[in-house]
Amino acid sequence: MTLKAEHLVELVRRHLPEAEVTAEDMRGDGAHFALTVVCREFEGLSRIEQHRRVYAALSGHIVDGGLHAVQLTTRAG
Repeated sequence: MTLKAEHLVELVRRHLPEAEVTAEDMRGDGAHFALTVVCREFEGLSRIEQHRRVYAALSGHIVDGGLHAVQLTTRAG
């Protein structure tokens, strides 16, 4: 199953409604994406905790759901 960048943006926004999210299909195969997530909820959180919140939103789509690799950039904003 391949994914579309828009679907990943929607998944993240469901869990982090205020987030600004961009997604880029890095290989054009629907499995390798670069995500940038900027969210006020990340204020005061470590980078690891920020990433955990994004991965929670993607849960169920990694590997078995078609998402093979994610290059993740997060920051408070």
